[in-house]
Amino acid sequence: MTRVDFYSNAPDKLELARSLVNKAYRQGLSVMIHSTDAQILADIDQRLWAAPATGFLPHCATDAAHAAQTPVVLGADIGDLSHTDVLINLNDTTPSFFSRFERLIEIVSLDETDRETARQRWIFYKQRGYALTNHDMSKK
Repeated sequence: MTRVDFYSNAPDKLELARSLVNKAYRQGLSVMIHSTDAQILADIDQRLWAAPATGFLPHCATDAAHAAQTPVVLGADIGDLSHTDVLINLNDTTPSFFSRFERLIEIVSLDETDRETARQRWIFYKQRGYALTNHDMSKK
């Protein structure tokens, strides 16, 4: 069953996502960053190119020809890709394919609207029996 981790009170959702991708990549895990917002995907794409400053996080869009061989993919739909380790959800809704992954990460900002949609996702997962963990980023 998918492990669900919420990272709450994140001052910068995309920076936290970038950091978590970097950590997962160093551990040899495949990662999908999920969003239906093209601007969010463009912003996280830029961050993955720029940081870490002395490295590179290989990534591409989920629909790129080389996506199956790339450890980090970005997009709205997983399609037939075999990535199953980590899904980072940057949407305000639950991805229909989240259960294909070993771990789902939900990042919640300080914005009240974002917090409310995250509460609804928390309830969704809890009602279905998923093990939930919250990491409060204000205490880090």
